[in-house]
Amino acid sequence: MEANLVSSLFNRSDYPTLTDAIYLNQASLGLVGQPAVTAMHGWLDNIGRHGNLYLSDDDEVGLLDTLRVHAARLFETEAKRVAVLSSASELLSQIPLILRPPKGTKVLSVSSDFPAITRPWLRLAEQQEYLLEFVDDNPESDLTDDLIARIDDQTFLIAVSHVQYATGTLIDVPRLGEASAEAGARLVVDATQSAGALQTGIESWGADAVVSSGYKWLGGHGGVAVAALGSDFLGEVPAMPGWMGAPNPFEFDPTQVLFADDARRYTQSTMSYVSVAGLTAAIDQILTNGVLKIQNHAERLAQMLIELVERHDWQPFRHLGDPAASPHIISLRGGDNDQQAVAERLRTANIVCSSRSGRLRVSLAPYNDENDITAFVAALTGI
Repeated sequence: MEANLVSSLFNRSDYPTLTDAIYLNQASLGLVGQPAVTAMHGWLDNIGRHGNLYLSDDDEVGLLDTLRVHAARLFETEAKRVAVLSSASELLSQIPLILRPPKGTKVLSVSSDFPAITRPWLRLAEQQEYLLEFVDDNPESDLTDDLIARIDDQTFLIAVSHVQYATGTLIDVPRLGEASAEAGARLVVDATQSAGALQTGIESWGADAVVSSGYKWLGGHGGVAVAALGSDFLGEVPAMPGWMGAPNPFEFDPTQVLFADDARRYTQSTMSYVSVAGLTAAIDQILTNGVLKIQNHAERLAQMLIELVERHDWQPFRHLGDPAASPHIISLRGGDNDQQAVAERLRTANIVCSSRSGRLRVSLAPYNDENDITAFVAALTGI
């Protein structure tokens, strides 16, 4: 029987939070493991706090290169296509201004998607006279099918999350990308809730831009994000160019707007280099363990979780047999319970999860194990 136990994939001692709580909330503010923390402390103690004593201008320009290489491996693409950003919203908010949908066209998105994706398009629609059309995430149907069904000859772009933050619904991006290409539409994907948790080899996605925050499943801290850009998008001009997007940033030419010939053109300025060091170490840990292994670990825990809670009349938004169900974000509803109140009651028992869109959201990370699941179910059913 012991061999069948689902153990933690990452060393739990690297996460001191786990000595005080059962943490099922990586989809919100994720835990940061010791490898990333050590890298951040090392950079701050040995370099960052000393100004330019140990950091030349050339060193600063090169600080992002290792992260770009690691992110390229994660996305299974080329480093020249990877941009380092201070946040995912930094690029998501520029894309509508860069692409500017023509009058009379439409942009498709999901009505319950994360607002960082939809708000920039809503704002520009007030000025550009295009339509932002929403598709509902319905558990009775496949969200990818529903999006594809709404693509027509007026569709300019589809902007979606790979995994929906509130429900865990998974979009088949390669299939959506193929349908977008057939219609001549662009595709923008936010992978913040999937990168590091699911395989995200983007070469088959056909997306113009894939953006991910550096925290949550990537295991870093706030203040840094990454984006993988399609070949066509690399030729676009940033709507808000920063000084670090120049070919040689420290030449400081204020009379010209020149751009690097790769994704570096989208990097705006000095950012949280401490977080860059931490994210690089965190992605290295993911790559060392293997994303498929991480995904399989979540699938085993999710299967256990759903089988146990269903015995007590708690139902997932999508069952794991559904191709649109992700394994690492489980959205639950139980009868007429106030889900926010349930989350708060669980918190008093030192079990941390979230309430999203009227449901209880449980997110499963590599540091979770079978004991976390059984303790959560025992507390949930006790409530």
